Amino acid sequence: MTREINLEQPLSELTAACDAYEAALMDNDLDAMDALFWNSAQTLRYGVGENLYGIDEIRAFRKGRSGGSPQRSVLRREIVTYGDDMGTCNLEFQRDGSSVKGRQSQTWLKTAAGWKVVAAHVSLLADRS
Repeated sequence: MTREINLEQPLSELTAACDAYEAALMDNDLDAMDALFWNSAQTLRYGVGENLYGIDEIRAFRKGRSGGSPQRSVLRREIVTYGDDMGTCNLEFQRDGSSVKGRQSQTWLKTAAGWKVVAAHVSLLADRS
């Protein structure tokens, strides 16, 4: 099957969803982040120090993280859509007050309820300073 890459409408929609996720992450808006993840036992999130399988583990992790995600600046972001209903958002970031850079990868699926993260990965590069 051949999929068209970065069709205008899906790319615009996914970009808006990625913007909404970053805002929710920085505001520690648990409801908004939860709404952007696929409500499924098949959803996964590999974090800096945890492997989370299923939306219930992801929710529990977020609720248990005091203060939410460390604040960060996005250094580079690449969004690609594949046809009308699949896409990826990959970004490089730097946490405030740190020289360490990180990476975040998300796979998104367009569902009847809108764009949802179905898989995510966050990692930090080794400190080279």
